[in-house]
Amino acid sequence: MTIEQIYTGCLAQGAYYIESEGEVAIIDPLREVKPYMERAHRDNAKIKYIFETHFHADFVSGHITLSKETGASIIYGPNANPSFEAIIGEDGQEFKLGKLTFVVLHTPGHTMESTTYLLRDENGKDHAIFSGDTLFLGDVGRPDLAQKAADMTKEELAGILYESLREKIMPLADDVIVYPAHGAGSACGKNMMKETVDTLGNQKKMNYALRANMTKEEFIDEVTDGLLPPPQYFPLNVKMNKEGYDDIDEVLDRGNIAMSPDAFETAANETGAVILDVRHQDDFAEAHVPRSIFIGLNGSFAPWVGALIADVKQPILLIAPEGKEEETITRLSRVGFDGTIGYLKGGLEAWKAAGKEADSVKSITAVAFEQYVAEKAPVFDVRRESEYGAEHVEGAHLTPLDYLNDHLAEFPTDKTFYVHCAGGYRSMIAASILKSRGIHNLVDVAGGFAHIKKTGIPVTDYVCPTTKT
Repeated sequence: MTIEQIYTGCLAQGAYYIESEGEVAIIDPLREVKPYMERAHRDNAKIKYIFETHFHADFVSGHITLSKETGASIIYGPNANPSFEAIIGEDGQEFKLGKLTFVVLHTPGHTMESTTYLLRDENGKDHAIFSGDTLFLGDVGRPDLAQKAADMTKEELAGILYESLREKIMPLADDVIVYPAHGAGSACGKNMMKETVDTLGNQKKMNYALRANMTKEEFIDEVTDGLLPPPQYFPLNVKMNKEGYDDIDEVLDRGNIAMSPDAFETAANETGAVILDVRHQDDFAEAHVPRSIFIGLNGSFAPWVGALIADVKQPILLIAPEGKEEETITRLSRVGFDGTIGYLKGGLEAWKAAGKEADSVKSITAVAFEQYVAEKAPVFDVRRESEYGAEHVEGAHLTPLDYLNDHLAEFPTDKTFYVHCAGGYRSMIAASILKSRGIHNLVDVAGGFAHIKKTGIPVTDYVCPTTKT
C-alpha cells in the first residue's frame, strides 16, 4: 500500500495518490493531471478511481481530464449531480482497490454532497480517512459556501455538519489517520493547523469542533463565528467543477504566446485585458508597465488573483520572470482564470528598450518610515483585521487588501500617505491597485510590520471597529 499526499502550498491543498496491487486511486486532483499519470506509470500501475470529496470552490479539480485520459471512474458521494458521467456513491458503499477498500461516508454540512472516504487495509482495519473539507486539522469546513445551492442558512448547514462529525467520524478509532483537503492558509476554513496529516485521536484533543461534550448550539455558534466573506471566484469554480472546463493543454496553447512590446500594448488597448505582473515586488517597485497589477508568484498567488480579479473570464496579459510563463498560466488555471492571451516577451527590459513608458512605486525602509510616523503622516495597514487587532501602528487606518476597493475614498489625494502589510507582498499589491485607480501619492514601507516592529514606532493592540470583516 502506498499513500502519497501531493500538497500544493500556494493553494494550501492536498491531493492524494493511493496504490495497491497495481491499482491507483486519486483523491481531489489538481487541474494539471500529468504528474498523477506519470506517477502511476512509474509504479507500472493503472488509475482506477478518481474520488471527489465535493464540488470544490477554491480550485478547479482535474477529475474530468484525468478520467478522459485514463478511463478511470469519477466517484462522488450522495447528493452530487454533475453534468458529466460519474458514479454517485451511496452511504456505506465500498470500492475495492487492490487489497484495499474505500468506504463512502456521507458527511454533509460543508456542502450537501460532501463525503469522507474511509480507507481499510488488506485486513479490513480502518486505516485512514480522506476528509475533504468536512474535517481539517484544527478546524472544520465552513458551512456558508453552499447556502444558496442547498437553500439553507449557514446555521442549518452547521447543524448538519455537527451530526456528520459525531455520527460518521468521531466514532472511528483514535489511530485512524486524517488526510484533509486543505491546510493553513486556505479560505475554506478559519483555524487550520500548519500540519497537513494527523491522527483522529489527536484531533479529538486539539480540534475545537470535536469536543466530546460540545452541544449542537455551541458548535453552530463557534463554527459560524468570525467567518470572512468568501472570495468572489468561489461560485464560479464550483460551476466549473460541476459542469466541466477546458483541458489545461488548451488553456496553455491559448495563453503561452510571446508578444513584442508593440503587440502587447495593442492587445491591452484592444481587449481591455488586465496586465498582471507576477515578478518579485522589488522588481515591480523599480519599474512596471503603467496601470499593471502586481500579484507575485512568490506569495499566495492564485488565491489573491481569485480574490482581487472579480471576473474569471477577464482577458489577462502577463509580465513574468523569464521561464515562468507556463507556470503562471497553469497556476491561474487552477482557480479558473483561463483567459491568459499572451505575455510580454523580454519583460520590462524589452518594454523600456522599445521606448515605452514605465512607472514605479516609491518604497522606503521601516527606519525611514519612523520619521513620517512621528510627523503624523497618514498610515494605511492592508493586513487582515485579525492581524491589525493583534498589533498595529498607532493611528494607522485599517484597509484590508481583500476589500481595498471599498476603502478608496479614504485615501487622501492632497498629501503623501504610507502603506504597509506584514512583510511587503500585500502592500505592493495594494500600491499597484491604487495606482491603477489613479492614486499615485503613496509610499510603500518595505518589509512591512515585521520590520516596523524592530523600530521605535509606537504600536498598539486596540481593535478599531470596521464595517467589513
